[in-house]
Amino acid sequence: MTGCADKDFLAHIPPFARAPYQAFSREALVQIALREWRLFGETTDEDERDEALKLEREQGLWQRVGEYWWLGLNLNAPEVTWTGKHDEKGGVFAAEDDGNFAWSAAFVSYAMRIAGAGRAFPYAADHAHYINAAKRQALGLETGWLITAERPELYAPVPGDLICHGRGRAASLRFDDLPAKDLFPAHCDIVVDTSRRGEIGVIGGNIRDSVTLRRIPVTAEGRLARPDGTVLDEEQAWFAVLRVLTLRG
Repeated sequence: MTGCADKDFLAHIPPFARAPYQAFSREALVQIALREWRLFGETTDEDERDEALKLEREQGLWQRVGEYWWLGLNLNAPEVTWTGKHDEKGGVFAAEDDGNFAWSAAFVSYAMRIAGAGRAFPYAADHAHYINAAKRQALGLETGWLITAERPELYAPVPGDLICHGRGRAASLRFDDLPAKDLFPAHCDIVVDTSRRGEIGVIGGNIRDSVTLRRIPVTAEGRLARPDGTVLDEEQAWFAVLRVLTLRG
């Protein structure tokens, strides 16, 4: 890619994030995740509310999801013009079809981009892209990424790290299965709080059609125990922690 083409490729990114003005930091990532959580009304997975209410489609919030797609992805991504309720042509998709427009990876990509990750994060519409990249870096097959994969049974996540698990047909994936040959359904959350004994606070996008805070059980050493506080299911275990590194230069 030429310098001119590369500049056009990132033309939609604000200068403060494209340059970036300040080096990436865990604290920036955490504060951006918390900001977005507050914007969506401080949703938690324990809230009692009408499940038919899809915040992602509400005025002021579907546009925000559109910003996750627009700013989180690169301009060549086919999903870059989606919103919380619109497809690539601007048409409104049916609420029951929102699974085809899942934005949790776009949310992570947006948060990493705005936090100053620059070219050191593999922005994507699928979590599998950066999970695989982190594992390849852990194996020494790639370099230069801001993330590296850690075994959840050996590493205790800290604020700014990502915790990930497979979904659906990929629910049984484990750390040793990575990097996977093909894309797979997954989910990652950003760790924002480790101050409570026995649990950590994480924020993820597209949970309950919102940006949602969850409390995840951890062992006495702070290592992940299971994917949520109500289901102990070996088929849904967290399979990787993506440890965030310090950018150099």
